[in-house]
Amino acid sequence: MADSRRELLLDDKAVERVLARMAREIVERVEDLPNLLLIGIHRRGVHLARWLSAEIERAESTPIATGTLDITLYRDDLMAIGPRPIVGETRLPTGGIDGRTLVIVDDVLYTGRTVRAALDELADFGRPRRILLCVLVDRGGRELPIHGDIVGKSYDVGGADRVEVLVPAIDQRSGVELVKGAME
Repeated sequence: MADSRRELLLDDKAVERVLARMAREIVERVEDLPNLLLIGIHRRGVHLARWLSAEIERAESTPIATGTLDITLYRDDLMAIGPRPIVGETRLPTGGIDGRTLVIVDDVLYTGRTVRAALDELADFGRPRRILLCVLVDRGGRELPIHGDIVGKSYDVGGADRVEVLVPAIDQRSGVELVKGAME
């Protein structure tokens, strides 16, 4: 039975087209591809970063390094999520991030607080030359002065609604859905 609160914003083919365009935008904005590092924010940003890396490598014949970032301990609402948060792995390349161009990859940009936490964590690991933000969906509703440099799609989403990005490794399919009233 279909959930009447769910609305499909992007199907799997549309997600593929949007990610392919985003990969081309990354290539256009970054001068030194061998010095590029795509860092996915756990959970779905990691899968999107890997997809973008594979797409860039396929198109440009240049391997693109990826890393993962778990921002749990850098969240400004850490105390609100309980005494035993589940912490994932932050994994950066052996050469580190100093002097590199980083692209932080996340699924949905909303308040900007996740990105702020990511920037705080990255500062503990070094000083990149440049950082860009790449998000599949910008849903509006910013609380901090943060914007996406490379944005797949923008939607004006109400505060009570949630945007869900689906990736095959977690959800067994890809897509983007709007869940109405999910945050009430």
